[in-house]
Amino acid sequence: MRHTSGHHHPDPRAVSIGPLDLAARVDEALAVQALAFGLTDDEVAVRHHIVLRHLTMTGARALGATTDEGDRLVGFVYGMPNDRTQWWSTVVHPYLRQEGHDAWLGDAFVITELHVLPAFQNRGLGRALITGITDGADEPRSILSALDTESPARALYRSLGYRDLARRVRFPSASSPYVVMGAHLPLRRPPDRS
Repeated sequence: MRHTSGHHHPDPRAVSIGPLDLAARVDEALAVQALAFGLTDDEVAVRHHIVLRHLTMTGARALGATTDEGDRLVGFVYGMPNDRTQWWSTVVHPYLRQEGHDAWLGDAFVITELHVLPAFQNRGLGRALITGITDGADEPRSILSALDTESPARALYRSLGYRDLARRVRFPSASSPYVVMGAHLPLRRPPDRS
């Protein structure tokens, strides 16, 4: 999949979306996440082990956005069918139950991480990554968590059909609150303007 753009940023026409061997490229992916999300070296080290553990889960898969010249990773997404016994589910469950949405934890594909390098943002790569990975899901819906602030990421998720299921969710290691969002699959596509 190729994308076109203006003149002031790296040319996304030279970027392709496709399957990613995330275990082999975990350091590269975490470097993208660190720049996109502002992680410290210590946070990256912790996430390295988490990503590798997630990839052993049944149904876990990843897509990457790579430059055609040099095969540089500029964005990635990974996720898996939700497992209610996993740490993330156990943290968000009480918040979802309080809002009457705990059924969303069953039969859902979780977007675990989605990140695009800042210089490559606002070109449709995040949209292509998340729709690409959810299009391959067997589950009828998708869930994710994001910082509970009005951000370009939240706007993207809303445009795809995600809605807030629980807000002010507190993860033990995070200083800021999160929101859990859910969408029925397939994700919404923009109207065809051709």
